[in-house]
Amino acid sequence: MLPCGQTPCVRNVRVFRAVLGNRDLRRVELAYAGFNAAEWAVWIAMLVYAYERGGTNEASLVAVLQLAPAALCAPFLALLADRHRPVRVLLGGYVAQAAGMGATAVAILTDAPVPFVYAGAVVAATAVTITRPAQAVIVPSLARSAEELTATNVVSSWVEGGGVLAASALTGVLLVVAGVDLVFALMAGVVLVSALLMTGVDGPEPAASEAGAGGRSEVLAGFGALREHSHLRLLMGLLMGEFLIWGAMDVLFVVLALDVLALGQGWVGYLNAAFGAGGIIGGVAAMALVGRLRLAPPIATGVLAFGGALVLIALWPSALAAVVLLVLSGAGRTVLDVGCRTLLQRTTPADVLGRVFGLLEGLTMAGLALGALLIPPLVALGGSKAAVVGSGLLLPALGILMARRLIAVDRAAKVPVVEIALLRSMPLFAPLPAPAIEGLARALELVQLPAGTVVVRMGEEGDRFYAIAEGEVEVSRDGAMVACLGRAAGFGEIALLEDVPRTATVTALTDVFLYALEKGPFVTAVTGHAPAAQAAGALVSKRREELARLTADGTSGG
Repeated sequence: MLPCGQTPCVRNVRVFRAVLGNRDLRRVELAYAGFNAAEWAVWIAMLVYAYERGGTNEASLVAVLQLAPAALCAPFLALLADRHRPVRVLLGGYVAQAAGMGATAVAILTDAPVPFVYAGAVVAATAVTITRPAQAVIVPSLARSAEELTATNVVSSWVEGGGVLAASALTGVLLVVAGVDLVFALMAGVVLVSALLMTGVDGPEPAASEAGAGGRSEVLAGFGALREHSHLRLLMGLLMGEFLIWGAMDVLFVVLALDVLALGQGWVGYLNAAFGAGGIIGGVAAMALVGRLRLAPPIATGVLAFGGALVLIALWPSALAAVVLLVLSGAGRTVLDVGCRTLLQRTTPADVLGRVFGLLEGLTMAGLALGALLIPPLVALGGSKAAVVGSGLLLPALGILMARRLIAVDRAAKVPVVEIALLRSMPLFAPLPAPAIEGLARALELVQLPAGTVVVRMGEEGDRFYAIAEGEVEVSRDGAMVACLGRAAGFGEIALLEDVPRTATVTALTDVFLYALEKGPFVTAVTGHAPAAQAAGALVSKRREELARLTADGTSGG
């Protein structure tokens, strides 16, 4: 619930002001906006270039040429921000992207051999994988408060969602006005500006050099989990179907604009923009999935919307219908993705959850690459319209084959609705994505204690976080009461996040119902997702400030 007098509009203004008021965060977000625009613009432009040279065969090949090295290098490049200064890593990634884009522009302008053109695009696409892991490490060290950090997370999500829409539309205009070479040249300049913005940012020191050890074994362990649990293979298979069609969409946009609809180059960008707009709408709709008892119906709806819209475009081709239906398709893909990931979270054993989701990230890039290869044989077999229809039917057909098993898995999944509602009301967990909140809720253990019981004692080793479901507790230091906490409050996080002894004593004032979360699941869940990791970093700073105030005037909690 918003504080009194704060409308959503007022809240959004406060979010922007919080981020813009921090010089370093402002520079990081502006740099990220430039990166996001360039990432989408050059991807679209390169597919158009390849399609005009060799049709769907070459467009698909070029998509794979860019995605395959990125998929192979991403896990290793992600370790750079742990082993070196993250700001320098991020700046270096931007410079590498700009160099690849610039080289591609020069190669096209000078009519260089085609391999040189594609080589620059591959360098740029591979360097893109550096950005998000490095930024996830940098942002928590720059935020001055938990509110500021949460505001940055919101702005980043706006940048990503709006970037697809804006960059796709702008690319459509640039392709009509100038050409592919100008798109690459301009985007190289944009990313260089992003690099310049990062030169004035001071970030954290690198983590321990051994932070990335064991990455290969974790990936192999993820495959082992798939072998042991059939329902994980089912959900991964459905997600792979999504990734295949999503990867095929990049080539399909070119086919639709230039062949099926005969609208010209610019419409490749416009169709991308329509799909991106649908993704934003789907993201809003997917919020309703949090805590929902059954996910099979929305997953089925997402499957039909994502694939069925493509079939309708091919059967009744027109510019207006294509735009509307692609908005529907983009919304369906987002609902499908969120639904499947949430169900995967609900049904995956806690001890393999991190490995399974790590494997999923690698499969995403592989699926996108394979999807790009899907279109040429479909075009060769039946023509452009048949390729669009075939792509649209693939995912619904896969869904029909998996329907009975999916419903069974969905029914067997326990949904901790009460626990989810409690965690969502707590500031510590509010920034977490829906699947992470549900995963935490599933790991909670109910603890009932009578009045007068000491729950945690100052100086003891911390092993649990506690959320208050009912009743009140007293927080004290050295025998002096400093706070009373009630429902939806929590305590114990400092000891877990900083690995220090308990900073206060907490005693039950009334009979209390608490939900306890062991240290391992708490730390893993909170730090295992980008927004959650950022929130955890800010929380340490916030709690330390509270402890400092406690020493001065006795107003902090434990």
